Amino acid sequence: MPSHAKSSLEAGLVALKQGNYQTAIAQLEPIASSQSNATVSLQAQVGLVMAYARSGEVPKAIAISQNLIESNNPQVQEWATRALEHLTKRKKPDQESKNVETGFVAFDNSIPDSTPDSTPDSTPETPTFEEKPNDQVIETKSDDTSAMVPLVRLKATVATPLPPAATPLSGFMGSVTRTQAKLFGVIYWRQAQRARAWQPLRKPKLIPLRLLSAGTFIALFWVMREILKLAMGFINQTLVKLPYLEPLQLLYRDPTKLLLIVLVILIGVSPWLLDLLLAKLYGQQEFPKDVLNTHSREAVRVLQRCCQQRHWPLPKLRILPMGAPIILTYGSLPRNARIVVSRGLLEQLADDEIAIIYATQLGHIAHWDFAVMSLLLLVTLPIHQLYQQVSELGDKISGKIWRSPVTILASLIYGVWCLLTGTGLWLSRLRLYYSDRVASEITGNPNALIRALLKIAIGIAADIQKQEHTSWQLESLNLLTPVSHEQSLSLGTIASNLSFESFLKWDTVNPYRRWFTINNSHPLIGDRIERLCQIARHWHLDTELHFASEPSKVKRQSFLLQIAPWLGIPLGILFAALVWLTWQLAFALKFLNLKWIYEDWSFITGCLLIGFSIGTVMRINPFFPDIKPATVQTDDYLPTLLSDPSALPIDSISVRIVGKLLGRQGTSNSLAQDLILQSSAGLVKLHHISWLGQSVNHQDLIGRQIIVTGWFRRGATPWIDIQTLETQSGKTIHSPHPIWSIFLAVAAQAWGAYVFLTG
Repeated sequence: MPSHAKSSLEAGLVALKQGNYQTAIAQLEPIASSQSNATVSLQAQVGLVMAYARSGEVPKAIAISQNLIESNNPQVQEWATRALEHLTKRKKPDQESKNVETGFVAFDNSIPDSTPDSTPDSTPETPTFEEKPNDQVIETKSDDTSAMVPLVRLKATVATPLPPAATPLSGFMGSVTRTQAKLFGVIYWRQAQRARAWQPLRKPKLIPLRLLSAGTFIALFWVMREILKLAMGFINQTLVKLPYLEPLQLLYRDPTKLLLIVLVILIGVSPWLLDLLLAKLYGQQEFPKDVLNTHSREAVRVLQRCCQQRHWPLPKLRILPMGAPIILTYGSLPRNARIVVSRGLLEQLADDEIAIIYATQLGHIAHWDFAVMSLLLLVTLPIHQLYQQVSELGDKISGKIWRSPVTILASLIYGVWCLLTGTGLWLSRLRLYYSDRVASEITGNPNALIRALLKIAIGIAADIQKQEHTSWQLESLNLLTPVSHEQSLSLGTIASNLSFESFLKWDTVNPYRRWFTINNSHPLIGDRIERLCQIARHWHLDTELHFASEPSKVKRQSFLLQIAPWLGIPLGILFAALVWLTWQLAFALKFLNLKWIYEDWSFITGCLLIGFSIGTVMRINPFFPDIKPATVQTDDYLPTLLSDPSALPIDSISVRIVGKLLGRQGTSNSLAQDLILQSSAGLVKLHHISWLGQSVNHQDLIGRQIIVTGWFRRGATPWIDIQTLETQSGKTIHSPHPIWSIFLAVAAQAWGAYVFLTG
């Protein structure tokens, strides 16, 4: 594309986004009539239809739509047909216009550097709602100029090779091949409608959420108390061994009561402390309601109506200057709640989608789960910031002797942050189901929430590709966001090769899927969307995504082998009970007196360790099979692996994928916690274990083109266990996953045997 055409197209789309329709028309008209680049001309014509429709020049919009129907591109034909139908009906003022939003949202599967910083897309106006006394919600139409609005993004040159296959994608408009979709750079949204009148849903049972909120507080308190006791004991032991120093008597006291009082106080003051922390660390600012109104008038109406009904003051609105689309809520009471949105979310979501995302935050406030999550964020955010500061200090140290202790310290702080964050995983997952339900009932628009969740995943993945690592903000705020940054990696970048329905099928039909979310901060996206689809069908609405109701066949033996190490723990308890009965029988028959052993119940711990060790050994060979060149799969096969609903991590598919290695550099990634492969098929999480003493470090390869050989695993978050990382120059890094598994099994076996025999 010539540089002047590119700049004119981008300027026109930016003007369209800002509502400067005459400027947009002036910029786009010359490009639309140009024949030098067919794809660019089509994008300009789509933009012109939007501009003409919104500026009131409906006949001109109709004329261009009629021309687009003659296009050779089936996507454009389908879009133009729907647009023409809507524009024609708008000419009849006495006829009720249908809320049809048909459009394109571009995905970015190119090199991040080639993507424009600004992503111009239009924000459609959506219907508003008035609640009636009989609990029915009746739709009234707002004064928008056009409900038919496509979303267009300037597509950069694709720098990765195209897959050779040309399989139709069901998620796109009509029958579109991968090559066509990649060329045009678009995602088609069905724009399924919202309810015009609906009955309230049956009230959910809030007891599990209440109990889990209390349990999360108790778990956080217990973990903090144990960490505090450990730190106090370590300090006193160090002081005892140092000359001329005495241990501090204060550190011998039980910190339970003091810690409990401190946590209760922190809950009360969490809104103001988090205001200070987020403003200082991430540049949070106040977000006037009038500014939100320019992005989504429906969101303002939803906030005002719901708060008025519940006699709440309007939550204080805040904004973060982040490109990634996130939103979170914190506070201790409804009257001091804060709703924080990122700039990226306002730019990448449509009017009704922004509104329902704000409605989900009202659900958190209504259920009071946001108070415990605010405490969790208040405790973990300073620790994560300390981890960041120590990591930056380690990067400034040049000497390896001094850098190693700082690296170890940073890793320990990161471990503490993970431990404290882990106390809120279950609550973080469960509360999202409740908030999705509340948001759907408030707006009558579950389809908008489906689109919003998918667009958030796409936006987060795009932000990671652009920055070439997971930002500090995404990681530290992840627990409170609607979509996890880890589950966004593959989901947000796969649409050019696979439909959303195919990718999310694993989340909806795999019978063991929920077992793999135990250590996840968010529930399965497919499971959430399926529940939203059920709400839509309950209100007799067409759904944004259509999931086929086909069962998934997974062998039970495969799942048992998958959990063999953990299955060994209850088997160890059973073995301990048999040993205890045997010793009792031997003592009763005066055959053998081992009472001094079995009265010490620590032998049960030994049996647990032995059982875990046996289960780990049983799983090693199927978990890490030999990688043979004849059976290894490449990039082209990755969409097929992601769409298999019966896959389990134990399947261990051998892969060899070419791509760019993304991740943080320096001390902050010493544990390889942020390693991502950017391939032609999208982003995939990588798991790597460093080999002690190797000459090449994994961080030396970040930002370079590499070849990853390893085992692909399909779980709640798809990932690849690395065997080797190879560069084009021949450098190779080995990741000894099987060796470390054997070492873990042997260590557990030896420890268990020692405990079993010595008590």
